[in-house]
Amino acid sequence: MDYQFLLSKKEEGVALVTVNRPSALNALNATVLEELYHLFLEIESDPSVRVVILTGAGRAFIAGADIAYMHPQSSVEIRHFVAIARKAADQIYYLNKPVIAAVNGYALGGGCEIAMCCDIRIASENARFGQPEINLGIIPGIGGTQNLTRLIGVARAKELIFYGDTIDARTALSLGLVNRVVSPDQLMLETKSFAQKLLSKSSIALALAKKAVNAGVETGYFAGLNMENECFSQCFATEDQKEGMSAFLEKRKADFKGK
Repeated sequence: MDYQFLLSKKEEGVALVTVNRPSALNALNATVLEELYHLFLEIESDPSVRVVILTGAGRAFIAGADIAYMHPQSSVEIRHFVAIARKAADQIYYLNKPVIAAVNGYALGGGCEIAMCCDIRIASENARFGQPEINLGIIPGIGGTQNLTRLIGVARAKELIFYGDTIDARTALSLGLVNRVVSPDQLMLETKSFAQKLLSKSSIALALAKKAVNAGVETGYFAGLNMENECFSQCFATEDQKEGMSAFLEKRKADFKGK
C-alpha cells in the first residue's frame, strides 16, 4: 500500500514509522489515521519486524487533530472521524510488538493520545505535551481521558484536561507520562538504543508481557492476574523459554528465535 502521509523503513528488526505532514505539524486528519491503521496492521503480520519506533517529521511529533478538518463537522459526522481515530489508536495500542514513541516537539491533543498508545515514550527536551481540547470547547476523543488517567493518576489528569495547559518534557517525566528525556540531537540514538535492547529479548515473551499488562489496566487486578497466569503458562510452550532457561543455567547469553 502506498502512503501519502507516512514514511516507513525497516532496519534489522525495527520498523521506523514517521508521520510526514510537516506543513501541518503532522496534524491528524482521516487520511493520516487510516494510513496509521493500515501500516500498523501490516507491521503486525510482518515477522521481520520485532519493534516499532513512531515519530514525526519536522518540528512536531503530532501537533494534534486537524482543527480545520473537524471544525465544520456535525455531531453525527464527527462520530465517523472518531471511529477512524479509535481504530488507528487501538491498532497501535494492541500491536503484538513493542512500540516506542520518539517525541520531538509538539505532542498535543490527538498527538499526545497517539503517544500514550505507545508502550515507551522517549522525549526530546523540546517536546511539549498536553490535552488542550477544553480550550476549543471539546474534550479529548482518542483515549485521552482514559490513558492519561492511567499513566499519571486521576488528579493530575483532571488538571491537565480541565485547564488545557501544555507541559514541557521534564514535567512530563516527573509525572510519569514519558520514560526518558534527552537532548534533541540524541533522541533517535536513544530511541534506537531502547529498540536494540528489546531485540535481544524473546519476541513471544514481549508480546505476552504486553498482553498481560494491558489486560490488568483494562479489566482490574484479579482479571489481570488470571491473564498473567495464562500468559506465563503459554511461555512454557515456546522454544524461547527453553533457550532462556538453558542459557541461564549454562551461564551464556540467550539466543532467542521467537519460537
